[in-house]
Amino acid sequence: MDTQAKGKSAFVAIVGRPNVGKSSILNRLLGQKIAIVSSKPQTTRNRITGVLTQGEYQLVFFDTPGMHKPKNSLGKYMVRSVNESVGGVDCCMLVAEAGREPGDTELGLIEKFKQLEMPAILAINKIDTLKEKDELMKQILSYTQLYDFEAVVPVSAQDGSGLDELLDELKKQSAETGHFFDDDTLTDQPERVIVAEIIREKILRLCDKEIPHGTAVVIEKMKTRENGIIDIDATIFCERETHKRILIGKNGSMLKKISTYARQDIESFFDCKVFLQTWIKVKEDWRNRAQLLQNFGFDEKNFD
Repeated sequence: MDTQAKGKSAFVAIVGRPNVGKSSILNRLLGQKIAIVSSKPQTTRNRITGVLTQGEYQLVFFDTPGMHKPKNSLGKYMVRSVNESVGGVDCCMLVAEAGREPGDTELGLIEKFKQLEMPAILAINKIDTLKEKDELMKQILSYTQLYDFEAVVPVSAQDGSGLDELLDELKKQSAETGHFFDDDTLTDQPERVIVAEIIREKILRLCDKEIPHGTAVVIEKMKTRENGIIDIDATIFCERETHKRILIGKNGSMLKKISTYARQDIESFFDCKVFLQTWIKVKEDWRNRAQLLQNFGFDEKNFD
């Protein structure tokens, strides 16, 4: 990571409770999907770094997992990932859901902002779902009484409302440090991680209840042919044989659907043809097994 001599930069952690639209906002700001999006909570497991460069400004985003009460080792890893992100950035963007008063998650994050004297911007997302503007005014008042935010910006990741204003406020947090990434960088995540996350997103969208959160995706092979086609072999790990049967579906219908939708997004990301093969294996209770978590790409320093 070479620092470019000229330009302004800021490192920004995107934080908030699960399912408030953190990843959707990041993808909208970048103009391309690098973080998976789902209506189910706790979608993001790792910090996904997105880089946006516009002229002299470079913003480096950490899209963190939603803060929640952890139920297993994976959950504890996710919470530690958030805490680590908040402590190592120039600014935090707290994402809250429109019409929802501050809860324990928001209060805990604001307390951390106070301890660190952290500049923070409040982005109130999903304003397109509000029927009365009075609700928004009341919510803004509640938050501004709790913390002296650098700015409060109502936005909609769904239709893009307010995102230009949000970007302007984020740029104000940058300093004359030069650019830390090449100006055409979109993310620091390896391509295999992006591909695995795209596959996992399809599982989250197509499967119900606990099954999606009990899955992990590992890219076993990724190779480009001479004609430009990318061959990808992926293994989906789940925790139970019953989950495996559901993921496969009748006559392989569910696995085919997951693979087809994933392949389409992967081809869009790489702008080339992709040949994707997927398999499913059972690893019981993997979310509580440190060695497996490490094998699946989670940083060991955030485990118990």
